[in-house]
Amino acid sequence: MFQTPSQFFRAFGLSIAIVVSVSLLGGCAYEYADEAEYVEQPVEDLYSRALVQLRNGQFLEASAGFDEVERQHPYSVWATRAQIMGAYSLYSNNSYEEAVAALDRFIQLHPSNKDIPYAYYLRALCFYERISDVSRDQGMTREAMKTLRQLIGRFPNGKYAKDARIKLELTLDHLAGKQMDIGRYYMRRGQYLAAVNRFKIVIDDYQTTTHVPEALHRMAESYTALGMREEARKTAAVLGHNFPGSEWYMDSYALVEGGNARGENGQEEHWWKFW
Repeated sequence: MFQTPSQFFRAFGLSIAIVVSVSLLGGCAYEYADEAEYVEQPVEDLYSRALVQLRNGQFLEASAGFDEVERQHPYSVWATRAQIMGAYSLYSNNSYEEAVAALDRFIQLHPSNKDIPYAYYLRALCFYERISDVSRDQGMTREAMKTLRQLIGRFPNGKYAKDARIKLELTLDHLAGKQMDIGRYYMRRGQYLAAVNRFKIVIDDYQTTTHVPEALHRMAESYTALGMREEARKTAAVLGHNFPGSEWYMDSYALVEGGNARGENGQEEHWWKFW
């Protein structure tokens, strides 16, 4: 019901004033000191003040100021703009969860507003900037990926689409890196089938990432450790066909053939072509 604590206290104070008025009319006299009289301010003044606070780095004050624009003038064109500016103020303060909540509200209330692409972009940044290293949970990475895909899907030619695609590739690479990290962990523990399953996820779900060559090589290693020589050879052949210049291909060739991927003249011997 109330968007901020200040709104709650203002509303609560208003209810007290109503009760006092009724009591006085009924003949009951009560004295209340220092009651501040509420004065509505021009919307331009409220918005300009919040904008100055934002520019001065007073992000929480700016957020509260933009909330006041909406509270005092809820049906003005300024109110809609104040919502997105309030969310940006929270983002600038690194108050990411609050910013996401404000952006979700904006998206729900104004699905056709001209600032909707920016709302999605800013929402993605709130998750993207909290992506942790691959050894930790990747919940933020997945949320960033989800919002970036929504932005690209809805506005493929928009002004934020190019940067969103770059960030999307980075999130995918990060998620693939997480699967690689888990796969290597299983290999160190001798759980090769579990490792293979992780590397398959990288190959099937993250085909455009930089981790695919290593994933293929690690699969070949795991199959070899399991005594599945034919599967190891097939996997290494796929690696050689798709990434013939990769160092992982050289390692896989040596692994499954017990030799060197380069012939006597130093040229690569693409054995997978004849296998």
